[in-house]
Amino acid sequence: MRLPTTLSALLTGAATVVASTVVSLGVQLANPAPALAWENGLARTPPMGFNNWNFTHCESIFNETTIKRVADAFVSSGLRDVGYQYVNIDDCWALPQRNAQGNLVADPARFPSGMKALGDYIHARGLKFGIYTSAGTKTCNTAGFPGALGHEQQDANLFASFGVDYLKYDNCNNQGVDAIQRYTAMRDALINTGRPIVYSITEWGRTEPKVWTWGAPVGNLWRTTGDISDNWSSMISRVHTNDDLAQYAGPGHWNDPDMLEVGNGGMTATEYRTHFSLWAMMSAPLLIGSNVPNLSTTNLDILRNTDIIALDQDPLGHQATIVSSSGGLVVYRKALSNGDIAVALLNETGSTATVSTTASAIGMPGGSSYTLKDLWSKATRTTSGTISSSVPSHGTVVYRVTRNGGTPPAAGTRQLSDQTSLSSTNGWGPIEKDRSVNTRTAGDGRTLTIGGTTYAKGLGAHAQSTITYHLGGRCSTVVADVGIDDETGTNGRAVFQIWRDGAKVADSGGRTGSQGPLRITADVSGGNRLLLAVIDGGDGINSDHADWANAQVTCS
Repeated sequence: MRLPTTLSALLTGAATVVASTVVSLGVQLANPAPALAWENGLARTPPMGFNNWNFTHCESIFNETTIKRVADAFVSSGLRDVGYQYVNIDDCWALPQRNAQGNLVADPARFPSGMKALGDYIHARGLKFGIYTSAGTKTCNTAGFPGALGHEQQDANLFASFGVDYLKYDNCNNQGVDAIQRYTAMRDALINTGRPIVYSITEWGRTEPKVWTWGAPVGNLWRTTGDISDNWSSMISRVHTNDDLAQYAGPGHWNDPDMLEVGNGGMTATEYRTHFSLWAMMSAPLLIGSNVPNLSTTNLDILRNTDIIALDQDPLGHQATIVSSSGGLVVYRKALSNGDIAVALLNETGSTATVSTTASAIGMPGGSSYTLKDLWSKATRTTSGTISSSVPSHGTVVYRVTRNGGTPPAAGTRQLSDQTSLSSTNGWGPIEKDRSVNTRTAGDGRTLTIGGTTYAKGLGAHAQSTITYHLGGRCSTVVADVGIDDETGTNGRAVFQIWRDGAKVADSGGRTGSQGPLRITADVSGGNRLLLAVIDGGDGINSDHADWANAQVTCS
């Protein structure tokens, strides 16, 4: 399938404009979402696979034989069957000079068969092929391999001819050229190839504005940190950086705290389980950075834990947020698409400690009891609300929390703005509202197309207003009209959507504020979580002032 060739085409249609943003909004209500996402249809869940850098660097072991052995091991070990699919190569694959035609050339000593043959080998095993270059004149290795700055379209075309499915685009030797300009140029070049290629922005979060504030319309994921090292301090520091960035993650656009070190030998099994658990809770890419054919059973079992992988790959795309943190004892919560909530109890201290929270504190709707499944031991138990465990030093206990029974919503129709009628005590709640605004500099030259009409400053002023609550599985329909405060009446286009358990069920399409309230009706039968959202798709509507007074839901 050929991808569209302009940003306007990519963003055509209200559903395309806000799909990723709204999913993120539904579970991270306290923070604004980023700018409108680039919808290339890829990385709807965080990429899973392999990158060689952490265990080979630029040493001689980085070669065709090693990469083929990794691809074979993905199949024989069952890693492919639990979701790992990308086999990505890093720096040092090319010769130090381009050829007479200006093309990159694979190092014949390392890759005698060439990149196209390597891609074919990987594809023949049901896997996907990833490659590396830098958004500079040279890559990061001191040998000075050629980068793609000024060669974006030529290199993108070459990668497409290799059968590349994933591009890691680094940040070395960038000549001081603006990061947004450099990374957008490669995005456009990838689009023009017509080949679907996951785009990893490896800018490291070093410059202003921070990459997570502009990455969503440009790439599918972006590095938030420098390179990870195989030790506890390095790993946990990357977690701390990601803790404040949950609002920027969602389907198709992810925060990337770097590759996994599991199996490289610098941490204990307990620390590796924490590493893997927290990457999954953070909806981070799961890219194995160790020697896959030589992994021990212990480390393979960590990487093949399907219960933990399911948290990372949950289609809702919610990055975990902190519920509480004190003295190195941290509680994370991650909302899941079926209404469950994942809870990670982290002990960063040097000795065993009890880490605790409650169902209420993690935002679970009222119930008579809750089932806790320990995703490492696989043990299950019930609780009336307390969630607690003895956690070893540098360990993490992860529970999947499911509500048992509980009070269903009372039959009848309720106004969503009536919080007293939507309390957790009668099964309606908790209700959550948000009046969040995220502004970027208007007039940045990009455009937005809704309903065939193109509006300037589409990625300039940007605002969201949302309301969400738990349905209890008994509600049937929601009818909502929302008033919009149209501040200027110029170029203002709003989109009003209803989502049930992470899936969009109704969309108003683009409307101007001057056209009056937006009304939509949706079937929400059997749903557990409902989200209503207004997204400002242009320059002029202040959806921070959305009026939800006429939003109603009916339960049978």
